[in-house]
Amino acid sequence: MKNKILMIYDDISYGGGAERVICNFSNSLIASGYEVMIFSISLSKQCPYEYHQEVTIRFIKENAKPKGLAKVLHEIKRLIMPIKNWNAIKKRAVFKQIINEFNPDFIICHTHFDTSLTKIFKKMQDKIIKVVHNSFDIYEKWQIDLNIYKNIILLTNYDINKFKTKYPNSNFYIIPNFLPNISNLNTDYSKKCVVSIGRMDGSNQKGFLRLIDIWKLIQDSSEFKDWKLHIVGDGELKEKIENKIKDLNLTNSIILKPFTKDVESEYLSASIYAMTSHFEGLPMVLIEAQSYALPTISFDIATGPRDIIENDKSGYLIEDNNLNEYATKLKTLMQDENLRAKMGAKSKEIVKSKFSKEVVMKQWENLFKKLKSDK
Repeated sequence: MKNKILMIYDDISYGGGAERVICNFSNSLIASGYEVMIFSISLSKQCPYEYHQEVTIRFIKENAKPKGLAKVLHEIKRLIMPIKNWNAIKKRAVFKQIINEFNPDFIICHTHFDTSLTKIFKKMQDKIIKVVHNSFDIYEKWQIDLNIYKNIILLTNYDINKFKTKYPNSNFYIIPNFLPNISNLNTDYSKKCVVSIGRMDGSNQKGFLRLIDIWKLIQDSSEFKDWKLHIVGDGELKEKIENKIKDLNLTNSIILKPFTKDVESEYLSASIYAMTSHFEGLPMVLIEAQSYALPTISFDIATGPRDIIENDKSGYLIEDNNLNEYATKLKTLMQDENLRAKMGAKSKEIVKSKFSKEVVMKQWENLFKKLKSDK
């Protein structure tokens, strides 16, 4: 009999890194002989990533109604409770129904904010594995409480002591994200193009506004007038980004490109990858960029980049928000094609040794075996 894995997420239809990780993980579990179901609490649009046909996706339909006795009980609750409470009840009812039908061996929780399922999680601690997609400080800022989780996955070692101190009764494991395939293709280092990819949400998490400021510092030198910066993505911040590019007279050197499923072409169009995020968990864009042998540069934010970039070997880690130093190191890469090639080769080596599907899925397999034996 196949082992069954149920994954939970807020909305898998967004085109971000976490959503791509869930898709890759689900497809790889299917390939490894597991049965997989995804419970996406919402599904606002069509999924941008391609799931294996054997992955079952369930979500809460707006007009979904309980059946039988559950219908009577929930109708009573609906009449006496506020709408927001009723919505939480509906989520729990759908989730309970999924659990009863699917009977998973493990439930992997990727959700960030939704607390409507907390009561169920408390009763199923031995089956639930929580995946933390951001740093400790971000979870504190967002006031996300992890006390209900017995088993927690962190993507990096950086914050583990903070998490252990706050949640002494939880078990912590380090398992990074992975790439489902590592391309045999390498970029062309003669291309005078820097690329940055990410969602342009209102929080400005990806730091594109400060990337534009950095590019302004670079373009003030005539030496780099023939270089282009490609920023790839969509979101509510896009208009503000466009206006800033115009205000700084950078329209000739910065090209905004929409979100695309063909990210390979974007990586191969450049010879340097630049990330300016304010916070991350384990940024897949850096891993993907390095898989195409791109040298990478990033601010040394709390979690993520230092697990991927080996400073001065595969790229550069810059003190957070030191725009001048970032511009200086980016210029160093732009001036030296041989350096780009050398660092790019190291980038690919790191991805193969730490972030391949084979390496990371083995870690998950071992965890499942351990948790089953501990029951």
